[in-house]
Order: sequence, then C-alpha cells, then structure tokens
Amino acid sequence: MRFLECERTTLAKLLPGLDPALREIPLTELERPGSPGIRLFRDSGGPGLLVPESHQGRGATALDALRVQRAIGSRSPSLAVATTMHHFSMATLAGLGGLGDGPQGMLVEGVAAGNRIIASGFAEGRSGTGILDPSMTAEVTGDGIRINGVKRPCSLARSMDVLTASVLVPREDGQGDELAVALVPADSEGLSVSGFWSSTFLAGAESEQVTLTDVLVPPDLVLRTGTATASGDRLDELQTAGLLWFQVLMTGSYLGVAGALVERVLLNDRIPEHERVRLYAETEAATAAAEGIARRVDSGDLGESALAQALCTRYGVQDALGRIVPRAVELLGGLNFMTSDEVGYLAATANGLSLHPPSRTRMTGPFAAYLADGPLTIA
Repeated sequence: MRFLECERTTLAKLLPGLDPALREIPLTELERPGSPGIRLFRDSGGPGLLVPESHQGRGATALDALRVQRAIGSRSPSLAVATTMHHFSMATLAGLGGLGDGPQGMLVEGVAAGNRIIASGFAEGRSGTGILDPSMTAEVTGDGIRINGVKRPCSLARSMDVLTASVLVPREDGQGDELAVALVPADSEGLSVSGFWSSTFLAGAESEQVTLTDVLVPPDLVLRTGTATASGDRLDELQTAGLLWFQVLMTGSYLGVAGALVERVLLNDRIPEHERVRLYAETEAATAAAEGIARRVDSGDLGESALAQALCTRYGVQDALGRIVPRAVELLGGLNFMTSDEVGYLAATANGLSLHPPSRTRMTGPFAAYLADGPLTIA
C-alpha cells in the first residue's frame, strides 16, 4: 500500500470529494486568511464526522478520525488543526450525556444534519489552566445565563455557527457550583470576532479573538455536567475523554503535516532508496503508535490509564517529528527549499504539536504522582 493511501481512502469514504478538492488548490491559498478549506470541509459533510449514522452523521471511529485528520493535514495544516477543534467539541458534547433522544442527542444530530461548525471556547492554550477550566464568567438570570469573557485564539472564529464555552454555574440543589457547557450561537447579540492571529503560519485556521459581552444564553442551551472542577482536581470522566480525543486528533493532524514532506521525499527517485525507506519506517512507526491509542478509545477505554498512554504517545510522536521533519528537508535539498515556500512552511508548521496542551514541561509532576498510584491531574 502506498504512503498515505489508507488515510486518503478513509477520507474519500467518509467525506467524499474533500481530498480531490483540496488537492486542486495551492497550499499557499489553503493556508492564507479566508482559505476555502473550511467551506470545502463543511460541504463534504465534515461537521458530522464523529456523529453516529443513527444521528445523521458519518459514524467515524477514533481510528477513522485519526486517519482522516492525517489525510487532511497532508493537504492543509490549517484545516486539520481547525477541524480538530470542531471534533473535540463534538466529542465533549457527546460525552455529556450520551446520544439518546435528549437535548445532547438533538443538538449533535442538528450539527450533522445542518453541517454546522462548532468552535471551542474552552481554555486550551492558556498556561496554568486545565483544558476545560472556565475561561469566561457567567451570571444566572431569569432568562438564562449572561456570559462575559474573551477566547483567544479561537479556531474557526469566522466560520463557526456555534461557540462552546465552559462556565461555572450554581448547582440546582444550591450546593455550590458546577461546570456547564454553554452553546452560544454565532449570531448572538454581544458576540464579536476581531483579529488576533498575526503569524503567517496556520493562518487558514481562523484563530481569532472572540469576545462575549453580556451574551444571553437560554437555559436549553446550557448543558450541565453535574461536577465541579478546577485546576489540579482529579480529572472527571468528561475531561479525561475529551483530552483523549484531543490528543488523538491533534497528533493525527501533525502526522499529516509531516507526511506532506515525507511524501515529497518518497516520490523523489533521485534520493537514495535506503534513505527513503528509513524515513518511511520512522514515520509509519510513529503513526502506528498513535493508531494504537485510537484503537484503545474505540474499545471504550477512556480512563486515566488510556490518557496517560495517549500523552506519552503524543510526546513520543513530537520527538519523532523532530527527527523526521529536518531529515526530510535535508533530503529534499536546498533547491526545493529555495524555489518554493512549501517545504519551509510545512517544516515550520509540523513542529506545532508541541505548542498544544498539555505541555510536556507541565506534566513531570503529574506523571510522577500517577506512577506512584496517585491521580493524573492536568493543568
């Protein structure tokens, strides 16, 4: 089987037409602000990728999703990173209470049926916070809750239909607060989008600033989790599952970005065969490790042990990419680097996995505690 054939076959099966459409557009156009990539993702049915077929989605497994993200990442790094945030939000919403006939099920079905895009207003990216820690404040009123706050960067900011935001609200029994997820329609009064991302890298991901000023969210768009969380507390099942999905999808996305460079090497007959085999072998070994985590998710294992293994695998992939990417650039040679921006762009963006939470530098203590039979805490 040819390099990336399995991933592109999976993409063609689940999101027909997306890969050839992306292939026809120059990388520089897909990676600029206003990229057509997100529109193509929506038109192919991408928003419903993780939604079961019973709820009008594509019914992708975690393994399918990892392969889809790898295939997309090989065409457009911006689109892979941006859509990871949509899928992460969908997986989190699904984990709030299953996908029966209740509000969560109706919401998820509506996203798939209408090809609506969800942006994540969760706290990922803020140093010193847990991934689902509230980044916005909420005040309970007679009509719902009023939310104030800022999320930056927020991928998909200009294409989103709904923003998800974690907030703390009083428990219905009056015993303290609980974590809730508010679903904020993009056209809500008081919601605005402004520029934030000034880098040329991943500019097509629409990672801008979203500001909420006294935005009213009705009660039926506030999904309560029943748990109170704060940085340093033991992860509950919802956060653990969400983090697992995040690591799987984001790791797959950056494997795809690196794969775009590796593919160029493998197709270059002027590069010695033993060098191409060596690069192929290390890339596929890293991918196999990531696929092992996806299979564990598909088996229903969403506990702390699976998350610890997912994080170790993600950090291992980071290290592998640190070897694979420079080697691919070296093998492609200076002429390829000098005559096109693509090699340099892909090489730079492939290192982005290390910038996503949780940072390995912050996991030393939690891992040590976990190995000593303590809780795995992430902040």
